[in-house]
Amino acid sequence: MFKPDLRLLIVLLGLAVGLVTFINAVLSSYQTERDLLMAQTLEANRVYAAKQAASTELFLLNTLEQLAYSAGRLAESWADAAARMDEAERLSRLSRSFNAVTVHDRQGRIIATSSDGLAMLGLRSQGTVADDGHGQRSWVSQPFRGVNGELLVFLSYPVVDAAGQALGLVGGTLYLQQPNALHALLAEHYYRDGTHFYVVDRSRQLIYHSDAQRVGEQVVLHNPAVEAVLQGRAGMQRLINSRGIDMLAGYAPVPSAGWGVVAQRPTAQTLAELDELMLKTLRNSIPITLLSLLAIAWLARWIARPLRNLADTVEHWDSPTADEEVRRVRAWYFEAQQLQRAMQEGLAMLHDKLGRLSEENITDPLSGLLNRRGLALGLERLQQQRLPFAVLALDIDHFKQINDRHGHALGDRVLQHLAGLMRDCSRSTDLLCRSGGEEFLMLLPQANAAVAMRVAERLRLSMASMPSPTGTAVTVSLGVALWPGPPTPVAQVLKAADAALYQAKAQGRDRVVYAPTGEDSAAGS
Repeated sequence: MFKPDLRLLIVLLGLAVGLVTFINAVLSSYQTERDLLMAQTLEANRVYAAKQAASTELFLLNTLEQLAYSAGRLAESWADAAARMDEAERLSRLSRSFNAVTVHDRQGRIIATSSDGLAMLGLRSQGTVADDGHGQRSWVSQPFRGVNGELLVFLSYPVVDAAGQALGLVGGTLYLQQPNALHALLAEHYYRDGTHFYVVDRSRQLIYHSDAQRVGEQVVLHNPAVEAVLQGRAGMQRLINSRGIDMLAGYAPVPSAGWGVVAQRPTAQTLAELDELMLKTLRNSIPITLLSLLAIAWLARWIARPLRNLADTVEHWDSPTADEEVRRVRAWYFEAQQLQRAMQEGLAMLHDKLGRLSEENITDPLSGLLNRRGLALGLERLQQQRLPFAVLALDIDHFKQINDRHGHALGDRVLQHLAGLMRDCSRSTDLLCRSGGEEFLMLLPQANAAVAMRVAERLRLSMASMPSPTGTAVTVSLGVALWPGPPTPVAQVLKAADAALYQAKAQGRDRVVYAPTGEDSAAGS
């Protein structure tokens, strides 16, 4: 059964995290940009619709003012037919706002016209007039079909004599499906980005559209923008238009005519550039993604190498070089270091168990402490683990005199007595050795100078204060030194402890002398 190694797991994890982060960043960025772009488009359409509505309103008011001025001139020469024709022609040529200018009597019959509407002389008007609220009867008609089938709008102003009696009216006709000033005004697009622009009247009939073929078409009733603008509201919203297309619309009313102006752009077209930008971003990110994967693979190999090497060592745990292979692994981060140390301790424990099978080879039979071979194994283990330790070198003062006076049997009991006190003053992890004759060593792992001196002094006082097998006080002298760790040779520290021991004897015995190594602060407490 396939089992992935750590490197593969790190690569897969890095890939998963990278993809999730990248996808989240792209989606978040896309959503933010999408919302911003839609908001900007809605606002642009609202502003555009408001601007066109304001321009249309101003155009209608200006044309009504032109008609009002012309009505004043006509009132002065109403009875003169030629003057009426001249005024109609003057107004048509001066304003260029109308497709045709006509003058009507009180019964609505056309009694004068500009040269482009001569065929209408004698016809009656199809519309009525409405009071403007100021006693005057200006009028902007709703779009209607003329006798020729053309969709048109009629604007008029009453002609009143000096006594305030209505004589008739003067009016201008705008053909919504032919070029004129209103058509030119509405066709002046400020945005060339696919925005659709149209104008509806009160009956929801299209009186202007970017697509001229749709002028005169009836808008379906449930277009939210049309419903809102015909109620006199201005604003913006996203909607589905009469043809089922998702649109971003802005709208504004034309108060004097009761019309509504709507500017809208397809949502899909609005977002097309953003979609293309996102695709370009994705394409550009592929090389960076591949480089990131290579970097992750390299880092994974670098991180996994120590653990892989340790794992390979485990497969050859029984090899005589296993301990050396574990020690050579470059464990550069905490977990690998801890695992390496645990493996070293495990190997040491294995060696200890194997050593117990031949305990007689490493134990001094008289004292029960380690002999020189046991000492060598203990020192090797401490070096492999790179654990700092303290060395206490000691021997019994005037031991030769004890042997000479009391015999070797009693001298052996004195040695055993000292070995017992050494056990009492030490920890289970300390190494206690009889290096020869009355000479002993104590190795205290991870003990600093202060701890080592306390242990040495406690042992010295215990030996001097407790009765010995001879019945008299027996003292010991001790030398203390520290092994701070590599690269300091262990042999150098052992020699320093011996030198301190001899110095203690030279100073009068029954004392402890410390031999500084110059690196005491490196030893652990």
